[in-house]
Amino acid sequence: MILGAHLGIAKGLPEAVLDLRGIGGDALQIFSKSPQMWNGPPIAPAAAESFRTAVRERGVRATAVHHGYLANLGSPKPETLARSRAAFRDEVARAELLGVDGLIFHPGAHLDSGVEAGLKTVAESLRAVVDETPNCHVRFLLENAAGQGTTLCSKLEELATVLAAVGAPDRLGVTLDTCHLFAAGWDFRTEAGYGRLVDQVRDTIGVTAVRAFHLNDAKAELGSHLDRHENIGKGQIGLEGFRHLLGDPQWRDIPGYLETPLDDDDEGYGRYAGDLATLRSLVPVTPPAAPGPPVRRRTRRPSSTIK
Repeated sequence: MILGAHLGIAKGLPEAVLDLRGIGGDALQIFSKSPQMWNGPPIAPAAAESFRTAVRERGVRATAVHHGYLANLGSPKPETLARSRAAFRDEVARAELLGVDGLIFHPGAHLDSGVEAGLKTVAESLRAVVDETPNCHVRFLLENAAGQGTTLCSKLEELATVLAAVGAPDRLGVTLDTCHLFAAGWDFRTEAGYGRLVDQVRDTIGVTAVRAFHLNDAKAELGSHLDRHENIGKGQIGLEGFRHLLGDPQWRDIPGYLETPLDDDDEGYGRYAGDLATLRSLVPVTPPAAPGPPVRRRTRRPSSTIK
């Protein structure tokens, strides 16, 4: 897995890249604006170019923008839905300007309109943006929810319903949050439990739809539906759940972004660095291949015939 973290951009977009490399990360997730704002200030083209250059020159292997928290693409309220769709279009444009790989977002909540109606609205919202942006290179990544309240897509089947309804596999994908999976009832702390999870992913959304992970331990108990992140190995998931995930070769080229707790005064992201070190300690070491028998090279005999 390509390991990294969600970092702030208060010091500037290129500086987030430097901070990432400072903790040894290879995958960078950011907010393109405050997550508590519907609309943010425009990104200056020069700043976007500096960010893209820093990503390229520093060898960052994966990038994503995380959508803000206010939008609800499944809302039954016309005014909120219209505002949410406008905010999503804006985030798509910002992510495209920054040249990131994915735009990660929470599908939303049905607010008692019903799961079926909420999923239909989310799919319609996404289909409209897909149709409006045929040349967009950013993939839209739905994030699974913990299942609190009326939030949508805590079940893999619900994610699959949206993907199928939009019908644009080259434009959409999924981000799986480990804390949310655990809170929604998936116990992947054992090899058998992890196997059941992977089987369900394969049977619903499909393995190829998984384009990113959020790597978070969980403060709350299994099936709690509470979205409470904890540092790696310090929560209810523990090290074994992450060991199974990181040891699975099918995720080798998929980014995993930390969203674990930080200290308020931790400007150097020390706790992220610790979590990355913990995760890397769980990756199986592949022994070098045993040397084969020496290759016997045939000596070409010079021709005795002169032409």
